[in-house]
Amino acid sequence: MDYKFVLLFVQMAAVTKAHMFRITNNCPFTVWPGIQGNPGHEHLENGGFSLGPYRTHLVISSRNWTGRIWGRTNCNSKGKCETGDCGNKIQCKGAMGMPPLSMAELEFSKINEVDFYHVSLVDGFNLPIRIRPDPFSPSIINDTNCQPADCVANLNSRCPAKLALKATSGSSVVGCKSACTLFNTKSECCQGVYTTPRTCKRSSWPKNYPAYFKSACPYAYSYPFDDTSSTHKCQGNALTKYHVLFCP
Repeated sequence: MDYKFVLLFVQMAAVTKAHMFRITNNCPFTVWPGIQGNPGHEHLENGGFSLGPYRTHLVISSRNWTGRIWGRTNCNSKGKCETGDCGNKIQCKGAMGMPPLSMAELEFSKINEVDFYHVSLVDGFNLPIRIRPDPFSPSIINDTNCQPADCVANLNSRCPAKLALKATSGSSVVGCKSACTLFNTKSECCQGVYTTPRTCKRSSWPKNYPAYFKSACPYAYSYPFDDTSSTHKCQGNALTKYHVLFCP
């Protein structure tokens, strides 16, 4: 028996029960990706790792994995990061990052149904980010299917002063807070009686800060119910790959 063939068959069978996605750092500096699985799902790579400039890391998840990925910046050897910090550790192991941060969120279907994905600025912004699907068949790509989700503008450079998070040195802006992160009110966090699209409207807030994020990044969530142009989908298939890029 050709054992190499058997090994290849086993590996291919394993892949069909999994999803593969690439995380690429196109920034000219090191980024520390953080990964958190939703309840009941694995915290891939133990929740985080270091990724040098212009490097790519391959991640394999379960077929129906759901969770979120974000980038941390200016981390030291102990895992203390200037943005996106998850509790002073390189591997977040289930801990969420500290806002402000740009978020990639993915929900893979268990069978060949529909995968959902989006970029969220609900917790603010720290890095340009993109989710790009590589569908199993080019024929399924159209204006509403398998399109990239992203926020490629550098919002830090023009962040409203009240929302700006300064570097430890105070010399530059390293993050841009959301209204919820800054004020932590139920209305601006869409909590309590504001948990529906009808009651949580950014236009009724004292200042419409989400409009700043939305104007710069029209295909990303600017607040929890901003889903008209922010939710993206692609036909689910084990052969469909996803690419998460920082500084695309």
